[in-house]
This record gives sequence, C-alpha cells and structure tokens, in this order.
Amino acid sequence: MGHIVDQITDIGPKPWAFDIERATTDNRNYRSVAWSGRYLQVTLMSIPVGGDIGLEAHPETDQFLRLDAGSGRVQMGLAKDKLTFDMDVSDGWCVLVPAGAWHNITNTGKMPMQVYAIYAPAHHTPGKVQATAAAAEADKADKPAPWSVQPKAVPDKHG
Repeated sequence: MGHIVDQITDIGPKPWAFDIERATTDNRNYRSVAWSGRYLQVTLMSIPVGGDIGLEAHPETDQFLRLDAGSGRVQMGLAKDKLTFDMDVSDGWCVLVPAGAWHNITNTGKMPMQVYAIYAPAHHTPGKVQATAAAAEADKADKPAPWSVQPKAVPDKHG
C-alpha cells in the first residue's frame, strides 16, 4: 500500500516513494528539491503566468521535465540565438532536454505551470527550496551534495 505525505522532504539517496503528481501540483515554490540520489535528482517547479524557467544550457546534464498543470512553450537549440525546436506543451506532456542544448519553457497559460524535472546528474542542494526565480538566481550556495556523482566541472550557461 502506498504512503502519501503532505510535505515532501528530500531524504537523500535512500529508497523513497511519493505521489509526484500531487506534490507537483501542490508545490507553490519556483523550485523545491524533492529527492537527491547519487546519479539523479527530482525537483518540483511552479512557473507563474508569463514567467519562464530561464534560458540555459547544461553541458553535462540530461533533463526530463513533465507538466502536471498549465501550458507553455518549449524552445531548444544548439545555440542560445538558434532555438530551432519550438513547441507548445500542456498538462501531461514531457520535455526531453539533451545535455548541451539551450532550452527554456515559458508559461503561456492563465494559471501557474506546474512541472517536475529530473536531472542526471544532480544539480541542486538536497532539500533546497527557492520561492522565486530571482531567489534561485541569487542563491550562490546551491550546489549538489558531495556524495553525488558529478562529471568534471563544466559550468552551466545562462542566456
């Protein structure tokens, strides 16, 4: 029988199960780290109407993102000024971002866009909660756990 929790707590690289759809739709923070493993990480995101995730590229990180509420526009490409992949997405859609691809998702709907993201390797401090995109951008202490397996240091790129 499953176990439902009201508050997601990142317990680190230990076995865990939770209702990810409910946790994602209930999340009101820009980013909440839900689980951190040695090789991947799960984050929950809430993007306000008209907001976006932010144009970026992760040279050593593949990403899987899924919308559990709302709608948006995903753009990706090999250069930040050549976003040749352009598609509308909505509740139930996933976005697959290969390592090195410039990407952004903009909320084009009339409600917050609720997303969960899976990074491989981990990118954020276990349990980290950032209420807004500005708080996330200003957070210089947001680093993966020392026990996570990381590739050689190649910094992310932001647009």
